[in-house]
Amino acid sequence: MKSLLLATALASTASFAFAADRYTLDSSHSQILFSYNHLGFSTTWGMFSGFEGEIMFDQADPANSSVTVSMPTKSMFTGWEQRDGHFMSDDFFGATDEDVISFTSTGIEVTGDGTAQITGDLTMNDVTKSVVLEATLNQAGANPLNQKDWAGFNATTTLLRSDFNLGAFAPAVSDEVQVQISVEAQKAE
Repeated sequence: MKSLLLATALASTASFAFAADRYTLDSSHSQILFSYNHLGFSTTWGMFSGFEGEIMFDQADPANSSVTVSMPTKSMFTGWEQRDGHFMSDDFFGATDEDVISFTSTGIEVTGDGTAQITGDLTMNDVTKSVVLEATLNQAGANPLNQKDWAGFNATTTLLRSDFNLGAFAPAVSDEVQVQISVEAQKAE
C-alpha cells in the first residue's frame, strides 16, 4: 500500500501514551499543503485532503504524545485537473483508489515553549523514510463553538521527491518539496 506519513502533533513512544488524551483530527479544519519550484519560473502549490488520524496529546508533558495520520493519495489537489492526473500516472504515484499516504510518529524533542521536533515514519509511494517535522502548538483549550476540548498544531518539513521514487523531471522541477501542515483535533469522548 502506498502511504505518506505527515504529522502535526507531538510524538513519542507508545510506552508513554497512557498519560495522554486521545484527540481525533477534524478533517474540515486540517490541511496539508506542499509546494515546489517549476523550472525556476514559479512556485506550484497543492494540497491533500480527506485524511484521518489521531493525536495522543499529553499537554503536561508533550514528549509523551504521539500522532498518526493517513490520507488517500488520490485526494491530492493542485488546482489543475491535468496536473493532478499526471501526478497520479506512472510518471509519479501510479496511484489506485486504495493507495494512502500516512505518517506515524516515533519520537519527539521538545525545543521550546509550545515547539518540538517530531520524528516519524512517512510512507508514500511504497517507500518509508524517517522525517522530522518542526511543530508548534497553536492552542489547546475549549472550542468556543462547542465548548469541547480542542487542540491545534502547525508543522513544516522539506522532502525530496526522489527519496520516494517520485523524482521525475528533477532537477528542472525541484526535487525539494516544502510541506506545511495545519490541523485541529477534538478530544475524543
